[in-house]
Amino acid sequence: MSSDLEPDIEGIHASVLRQRCVDLLAPSLAHPGATYVDATTGMGGHTRAVLEACPQARAICIDRDEQALAIAGRRLTAFADRVTFVHSSYDHLHEILDEVEIDAILFDLGVSSLQLDDADRGFSYMHDAPLDMRMDQSQGITAADVVNTYEEGRLWTLLRTFGEEKHARRIAHRIVEMRAERPLRTTGDLVEAVRTATNSREQRGHPAKRVFQAIRIEVNQELAGLEQALPAALSHLRVGGTLVVMSFQSLEDRVVKRVFRDATSSRTPHGLPVDLPELRPEFELLTRGAEQADEAEQQQNSRSASVRLRAVRRTRRAA
Repeated sequence: MSSDLEPDIEGIHASVLRQRCVDLLAPSLAHPGATYVDATTGMGGHTRAVLEACPQARAICIDRDEQALAIAGRRLTAFADRVTFVHSSYDHLHEILDEVEIDAILFDLGVSSLQLDDADRGFSYMHDAPLDMRMDQSQGITAADVVNTYEEGRLWTLLRTFGEEKHARRIAHRIVEMRAERPLRTTGDLVEAVRTATNSREQRGHPAKRVFQAIRIEVNQELAGLEQALPAALSHLRVGGTLVVMSFQSLEDRVVKRVFRDATSSRTPHGLPVDLPELRPEFELLTRGAEQADEAEQQQNSRSASVRLRAVRRTRRAA
């Protein structure tokens, strides 16, 4: 992508809850040589804000989307001596960090504005484009592979599980009917399958929204990757280190909530009359429940309307 597009990106891309993320992460990055990891770098907005606020910190920027990393590299040129870019996905955190301990890490989950706004990537049901939906276009199955090869039972199960789609069975059946005549190749084909399988008047919003979410999660293995990545992130945090996660749909937030609950709960058996120090939790919650964007930010940036932010800090390391 040409650098001529950078001014437009500055105008259309707003990092969700940027200042709140900086406020949570910065205390852990105040010492010389502090290491910050952006596990979902996107176009680098959060990383830039963190590096501006924390002049002693260095950053490791990870993203599976090569286009996003290229843009982030240009936007972070002023911090080039403090940034390392890694083309990978967050479920490989253990391998990326190896034995490195880190001071702060951020996950900004889900599909990015860059991916949604690029019609050719196939993430949006608002534009007709090839059925791709891969965040890393160099590997993996596409959305077309899913809708044209999965057997009907598997299709409706993933639509019900990952999309919480009440018409999952009817939509899966319609997809199978349509592909028997010819393969579904575009997002328009998939939207047509949903439209003809359901009564769109029964639904609020676009009738294909949940279907696209489900197939995107399947293509990119988002929930399975998150289940691996969060424990890895926690294990690499130093004492005093902070983990912040922003999710944009309920399935992600449930995973985050469960992992954080387990990390901040005592392992002392119920009914034991003494509180054993070695069984006390290693982490504390920094947020009370899930934080949301305020009304002003939601009006300025529609993507922030669904954000749920949770954060924990490491208080001790197990003996």
